[in-house]
Amino acid sequence: MASKSRFVVGSHVWVEDSDEAWMDGLVEEVNGEELVVNCTSGKKVTVNVSNAYPKDTESPRGGVEDMTRLAYLHEPGVLQNLKSRFMLNEIYTYTGNILIAVNPFQRLPHLYNNDMMRIYKGAEFGELSPHPYAITDRAYRLMINDRVSQAILVSGESGAGKTESTKSLMQYLAFMGGKQQAEGRSVQEQILESNPVLEAFGNAKTVRNNNSSRFGKFVEIQFDQNGKISGAAIRTYLLERSRVCQISDPERNYHCFYMLCAGPPEVCEKYKLGEAKSFHYLNQSNCIELNGMDDAKEYAETRRAMGIVGMSSDEQDAIFKVVAAILHLGNVEFSEGSEPDSSAPKDEKSQFHLKTAAELFMCDAQGLEESLCKRVMATRGESITKNLDPKAAALSRDALSRIVYSRLFDWLVNKINSSIGQDPESKILIGVLDIYGFESFKTNSFEQFCINLTNEKLQQHFNQHVFKMEQEEYTKEEIDWSYIQFVDNQEILDLIEKKPGGIIALLDETCMLRNSTHETFAEKLYQKFKDNPHFSKPKFSRSDFTVHHYAGNVTYQTDLFLDKNIDYAVNEHQVLLNASQCSFVSSLFPPVEESAKSTKFTSIGSSFKQQLQSLLETLSATEPHYIRCIKPNNVLKPAIFENSNVLQQLRCGGVLEAIRISCLGYPTRRTFYEFVNRFGILQPKVLSKSHDEITASKMLLEKANLVGYQIGKTKVFLRAGQMAELDALRTEVLGISAKKIQTKVRSFMSRKKYVQMRICATQLEAVCRGTLARRYYENLRRQAAALKIQTRYRMRQERNKYRDLWSASTTIQSGLRGMAARNKLRFFRKTKAAVIIQSQCRCHLARSRYVRLMKATIKTQCAWRGKMARRELRQLKMAAKETGALQAAKSKLEKEVEELTWRLQLEKRIRSDMEEAKTQEIKKLQSQLQESQQQVKDTEESLKREQEIAKAASEKAALVPEIRVDATLVNELTADNEKLKTLVTSLETKIQETELRFEETDKLREEWLKKATDAESQINELKNTMQSLREKFNSVEAENNVLRQQALKARHDNVPVLNMHRKSNLANGSLPGDEQTPHGTPMEFGRRSLIERQQESVETLINCVVENIGFSDGKPVAAVTIYKCLLHWRTFEAERTNVFDRLIQIFSSAMQKQDSNADLAYWLSNSSSLLIILQKSLKPAGSGITTPLKRTTTQTSFLGRMVFRASSITVDMDLVRQVEGKYPAFLFKQQLTAFVEGLYGMIRDNVKREVSSVLSLVIQVTPSITSPQAPRTAKAGLITDQDSYWKAIVNHLNDLLKILQENCVPAIFARKIFSQIFAFINAQLFNSLLVRRECCSFSNGEYVKQGLEELEAWCTQAKPEYAGSAWDELKHISQAVGFLVIFKKFRISYDEIISDLCPMLSVQQLYRICTQYWDDKYNTESVSEEVLNEMKTLVNDASGQANSENTYLLDEETSMPLSLDEIASSMDAKEFQNVVPPQELLENAAFQFLKS
Repeated sequence: MASKSRFVVGSHVWVEDSDEAWMDGLVEEVNGEELVVNCTSGKKVTVNVSNAYPKDTESPRGGVEDMTRLAYLHEPGVLQNLKSRFMLNEIYTYTGNILIAVNPFQRLPHLYNNDMMRIYKGAEFGELSPHPYAITDRAYRLMINDRVSQAILVSGESGAGKTESTKSLMQYLAFMGGKQQAEGRSVQEQILESNPVLEAFGNAKTVRNNNSSRFGKFVEIQFDQNGKISGAAIRTYLLERSRVCQISDPERNYHCFYMLCAGPPEVCEKYKLGEAKSFHYLNQSNCIELNGMDDAKEYAETRRAMGIVGMSSDEQDAIFKVVAAILHLGNVEFSEGSEPDSSAPKDEKSQFHLKTAAELFMCDAQGLEESLCKRVMATRGESITKNLDPKAAALSRDALSRIVYSRLFDWLVNKINSSIGQDPESKILIGVLDIYGFESFKTNSFEQFCINLTNEKLQQHFNQHVFKMEQEEYTKEEIDWSYIQFVDNQEILDLIEKKPGGIIALLDETCMLRNSTHETFAEKLYQKFKDNPHFSKPKFSRSDFTVHHYAGNVTYQTDLFLDKNIDYAVNEHQVLLNASQCSFVSSLFPPVEESAKSTKFTSIGSSFKQQLQSLLETLSATEPHYIRCIKPNNVLKPAIFENSNVLQQLRCGGVLEAIRISCLGYPTRRTFYEFVNRFGILQPKVLSKSHDEITASKMLLEKANLVGYQIGKTKVFLRAGQMAELDALRTEVLGISAKKIQTKVRSFMSRKKYVQMRICATQLEAVCRGTLARRYYENLRRQAAALKIQTRYRMRQERNKYRDLWSASTTIQSGLRGMAARNKLRFFRKTKAAVIIQSQCRCHLARSRYVRLMKATIKTQCAWRGKMARRELRQLKMAAKETGALQAAKSKLEKEVEELTWRLQLEKRIRSDMEEAKTQEIKKLQSQLQESQQQVKDTEESLKREQEIAKAASEKAALVPEIRVDATLVNELTADNEKLKTLVTSLETKIQETELRFEETDKLREEWLKKATDAESQINELKNTMQSLREKFNSVEAENNVLRQQALKARHDNVPVLNMHRKSNLANGSLPGDEQTPHGTPMEFGRRSLIERQQESVETLINCVVENIGFSDGKPVAAVTIYKCLLHWRTFEAERTNVFDRLIQIFSSAMQKQDSNADLAYWLSNSSSLLIILQKSLKPAGSGITTPLKRTTTQTSFLGRMVFRASSITVDMDLVRQVEGKYPAFLFKQQLTAFVEGLYGMIRDNVKREVSSVLSLVIQVTPSITSPQAPRTAKAGLITDQDSYWKAIVNHLNDLLKILQENCVPAIFARKIFSQIFAFINAQLFNSLLVRRECCSFSNGEYVKQGLEELEAWCTQAKPEYAGSAWDELKHISQAVGFLVIFKKFRISYDEIISDLCPMLSVQQLYRICTQYWDDKYNTESVSEEVLNEMKTLVNDASGQANSENTYLLDEETSMPLSLDEIASSMDAKEFQNVVPPQELLENAAFQFLKS
């Protein structure tokens, strides 16, 4: 067929567009070789047929994972597929075995974690979604299986994500090949931590990327025979040294400079650093800080990583000292010196920075200055010192900074390699190449030239690899490919690196000539390559040249080519830094030979070419794998896809070149099934079962009259354009079929409409007649009803009137009666109130009269009594004049003073032991003192009154005749008065002293009280100690008595005593030394006999329970028997015993049978039952809980308790009772708990392994594929008997349930085991939907839903007692499957999905399912674009949060989700009461206590 027949009217095509690169549209007219296309943007364009490409309208909305499965493999198809996947956050896509990674410019933490690594581990390549882990796993598996070294090449332009992709590769290799080391850091950890170190010193911000690697890196990871990492080596290429001294806005210098300036204050002070913007090498750009990057934090992280990779603290300090010296060196400015054409530091600031740099380099400051400002020219017989002008001095300064930084970076790489170490015995390795991509800027210098040379060489290697893969594919399918020609870029490589005559050779030649300039170099290039088709000269430039690379034309500026190609250290710099007192700095500049001190240079271009050749030789010896990184936009923001930018990167990355190579052969390949399924409509008879797929494919191709195609073993291979021709035929056939269908449908619809109209007319007539009849009948009914209504209405009116009249009469009557009753009540209340008022008034009048009489009586009595008192007072006053009255008062006071003194002395005697009496006495003394004071006061007042009376009497006596008075008596009275005054004063003094003594006594009393309290507490402690000693003494005495009785009994019965050797560690505890007799006394032999009997009892018990002795009353016999024996022997209360160790050995040996679920279940039943009993029985010592069995003595040793129990005492009591356990008992309980957890985990993991093997088959089951959306590893054809897998899972569950029931495992363990198994099934199935696109289909949803129904039926059959809430663990997969089998998903809103359909799923999980979904059965669509965009917005917002989840995959619980309290509360102690002990023990005389 002619190519013009590829397009017909209505065909969907791609046409070129200046803005969007490619635009889709619909063909409206076909005019020969011209097509009129109506684009989706609204434009209408006319294009040539050769410039239009067919569009696949059946491609899925989310694109395909492998672009080799595209119906049309061309530029617009590849671009559209990448864009579709990128907008769904699917950033990885395959092109055959090549991985294309599009930088999302946002965090996608769910793609990179240990869960994802475990999923991709061992998975077949292409089985899961595209990912760097898949590439790395494939390389690792090929290395292990074929014992061939591998290489992974990561390329892309700056900002495309090469560094992050390399990190993920190395993390996966560390995950697969990592091994633990006993001491120090592991090799894989050092490899991973080398990335931050190299990024700090080799990465910088560029216009296109905030963390651009300015060097190439090839990491060789070596593996041993077991596939474990054993060593590594890092090679670096072409560090951009010019960036140290010169940067453009808005770029930054290397990260380490900014980290050091943002370091801790003590570091900045140590190196005399300030802010970053104060240094010349850093402030050439306005960009000092980066958003989202904390330089101070990065500094600490870098120091930590340097320590991990083996750099000591001194080496780290030396490294940053050199970095600081470079910064200070950059701040040294120069001015004209005193001599002509000389230079010197410009000012004091420059002098300061020069001295600081010298101090940091630990070299001579004057020597450093001379090395920068002067140059020594070596001649044949002498050396000449030449001064440098300021400009040349500045260039010398920058040259020193560059060479120092370059040597420092090389030292770092060598140090990392030496620290990690290489394995000389390793034969296999995986190399990871992280190297710069193709670069083309406005100004392209020597660095871009070398970078593009690297990409040309790698592109040649890449093309050869792609062509090799094509050959392998053709050979595998056994088709002829000999005529396919391979065209590579060898001519361009010859142009650059050919010797002699290449660009690099001419550059070296020009550099060796003195006085050569870049213009001289350019003229040589113009003359040499004027006829070369891959070289051209720009029209308006005198020194630029253009090379036609595979990725496009690049124009290079030769201004700095010569300077940047020269690589030698200035001899003065070399000598100066070699003499540095810092060993680190001097090691960077080792001494050179005399011959090397000449001005002969080393070509950087040639050195780089040799490194590149070595790299390619290494790559040629390995099996390569490619990752091409793409930067979707230049603004470095998410969700922006610039078509032109991406298309250019696809060209630069060689992806389009690979497509071109593929198009030279057979770009379209379809399996026979897919081909027949797509184009079977061209000849329907091939769809019958009489033709196989190969025959059907040949018939279809012959029908289409195609030539040049090939039929392989499993695929049809079509030449470029033939797919479009087949689609054109298919479209034509579909159009004709559509017309036929439309004709038949229109005829059918017209007849159907006529029949419906006829039926409707007949029905309408019948309805009309019926309506008229019903209306007549309705009128008759209305008339009859009207008469009845009128009758009823009139009757109701009259009745209402009567009711109203009756109601009014009744209301009036009730109102009148009520008013009369209220009036009567009001009269009664008034009458009662009047009576009350009258009685109260009369009462008040009578009381008032009584009160007045009482007041008058009292007043009269008071007046009379006052008169009598005044009369008596006068009589007393007269009597007081006598001397006897004064003497009596004096003697009375003396007696009272003596009494007070005596009582005070008495108080001093009894205050120590009579506290309460002292208090009462003190109060009594105080009251008596107050009374004495009052009496003294009364006496003084009486004396004063007497003196006044005497004075008044003397005045009256002056009026009467003089009476003779005895002077002696008067003098005596005066003297007595003076004595009384003195006595009163002394009493007051004594009272004050008494108060002071009382206070002191009070203080002494408090001290004595405190001492008495302490003494009482000590007495109580001594009493308690004595009580415990008495109890111990009684216990020992009782034990001795028992032993004596046993010895006497043995002697009387003539029982032979065996002479036994003493045992150092008795099972029931060692005996005290004072109880052991030195000779063979009966006591010693009796004790030995008891020990032997006790050991025999323990051995008998162990031998019995070590076997499976079954169950009794649904409970394990062994557990109950062990508890009864331990309780009877009182082992729980023993301080020392080895019985618990023997029991632990039984459980340990039982755990060795890991594969037998029956044995594990038996011991789980016994251990858990025993644990339940112990949890209910054991209580800590001192908890106050006592055993209900009362004894007169307490046995403290295990032997004593066994002897005591061996007596004839038997008590009926409950099986489980609380006892105070000692340390061995609680230790045994802890060990038993660990065994229960271990047995539980073993049973669960065994069932998981069994179910997992079946689940892997369930996940791989994929129904028939009828859509091109199917993943590339999907299997054609429906697997028969799919239900057998689910039945196998159910059988495993039934087997486990049967084992648990037969071994009487507590139901709580069964519920938890099944819940965790169902959670495991849920996680496996749900995760398969998220990571395997073939599982996220409509038919697979139906299949899994059918299996879930069987699991639900099993849960119902197993009953909640054992199944518990196991079905609830399948909520994730059940909701996801329910969503998959919905037909009209595009009608469902987001709110309905999260609230009704899938409330358990997160938005990340829903988004993943919606983007992965494809319908292989009914061709239904996924959710609408609006819902998908809303989900994507929420996913992006969640990814940007720091506390967001790192994965959308489900984790499975591995621990035992039960506590001791839950286990103990699951069963009642009374359930163990009726367990029958084993008959073997019941027949033994030593175990007769089991019968009770």
